[in-house]
Amino acid sequence: MSSLGEHYQAIVIGSRGAIGGAFVRGLQLDPRCTKVIGVSRSSVPGLDLQDESSIAQCAQLLKAHAPYALIVDATGALAMAGKGPEKRLGDLNADQLLQAFSINAVGPALVLKHFVDLMPVGAPAIYAKLSARVGSISDNRKGGWYGYRASKAALNMILQSAALECTRLRPQLVLAALQPGTVRSDLSAPFVVAQDAMDPDAAVAGLLTTLNDLSPQRGAQFVDYRGQLIAW
Repeated sequence: MSSLGEHYQAIVIGSRGAIGGAFVRGLQLDPRCTKVIGVSRSSVPGLDLQDESSIAQCAQLLKAHAPYALIVDATGALAMAGKGPEKRLGDLNADQLLQAFSINAVGPALVLKHFVDLMPVGAPAIYAKLSARVGSISDNRKGGWYGYRASKAALNMILQSAALECTRLRPQLVLAALQPGTVRSDLSAPFVVAQDAMDPDAAVAGLLTTLNDLSPQRGAQFVDYRGQLIAW
């Protein structure tokens, strides 16, 4: 990733997941990445998206080796408490909706709150968060998947607001919402046919290329693994 310079450090949050693990592997293959740290609930240090104190503590422990020019948040969930996405209004359940927002929007917002301070101020940096095309309001033509769609749309708004704020201090920061495509993973397995899904490493290779091609701008950028912009 030449936009980050010859020597940079990276953090991948959600490194135990299919896409997070692929990000760790992809960055380990980049000779310019001098260190990549994978963070998950079981790592040391680790964090829990639903426990802000664990997020703050993890960021504080990693601060000793800052700055990190690339931070990737690859967390997220589609099924909540064993239940898949709601297909119609009659399926809506308050607890399931709140869980979707907690995992897909609130938790990532708190991660960004604590981890952006680990990034350089006067040098290029990229904060990338996995989102989903179904979080695009203008692209919603099928309906359904209420909690997942709404929580990802909320996430996108959080990223946009954060980008406007964070780039005042860090004008070289790129903040990106990423659509990885349909990837073979535990998250997608119940909902897609395996042969219709991409290998996680192939998807991440595309995402890393996409990130490398992004330039700082005012506001967040919503892009897919092919480098195409997605309407908010």
